[in-house]
Amino acid sequence: MIFKNIHPSNYSKVSIALILGGFITIGTAFFFFFSLAEDVVENEQFMIDKMATRLISSIDNPTLSGIMGKITEAGSVPWIATGTVLVLVYLFFMSDKSKWFSFFLLVNMLGISGLTKGLKLLFERQRPDVLEQFDGTGFSFPSGHSTGAITFYGFLFYLIVISNLNKRWKIIINTILGMLTLTVALSRIFIGVHYLTDILAGLTLGLAWLLICIMALELMLWRQRRQRKA
Repeated sequence: MIFKNIHPSNYSKVSIALILGGFITIGTAFFFFFSLAEDVVENEQFMIDKMATRLISSIDNPTLSGIMGKITEAGSVPWIATGTVLVLVYLFFMSDKSKWFSFFLLVNMLGISGLTKGLKLLFERQRPDVLEQFDGTGFSFPSGHSTGAITFYGFLFYLIVISNLNKRWKIIINTILGMLTLTVALSRIFIGVHYLTDILAGLTLGLAWLLICIMALELMLWRQRRQRKA
């Protein structure tokens, strides 16, 4: 729990700050997402997509494409699903953390999966290219690899923050997780199966959902601690 060392008399202020900060971030994220989505529905041609495609084409080469092809697997359904199961097993059976962590990790991952699939069917945006080798099938908006990466690795980021690890190791591990998340998302443009706006929408949606789940978990843990002290 992020606020486990805060004095009980300050819980109300902390909770209010958490809720307000979370809702502002979530509101901003969803506003950005739906602004993009509105233009996607209207079949707008995004200049930012064209610019990103030209930029990547100018620096792309077989070696870089091969590396990105490997990295993109870290956001694939089998990889994320396997990682989620392993973390769930650890949290439920081997960790001394509350079982609520396991529950909200499951809600986090199942929820984003449902949201992503539903929105893809709603917007029906066609991909710039279809490549089954890299899961580049189905509709394009939002990017499933981006939503999956930011929710899964973002939850790991959260677990590292509240862990007892040395501060230096926290910084190192979370920097790696953050870079991995962004690289997985960008790899989808390099291999040509997504537009930049698909990626931005996926990261925005995933971040908003992740924050909702973490806020709900933190408030549940806070309530649990209050009940125990009472």
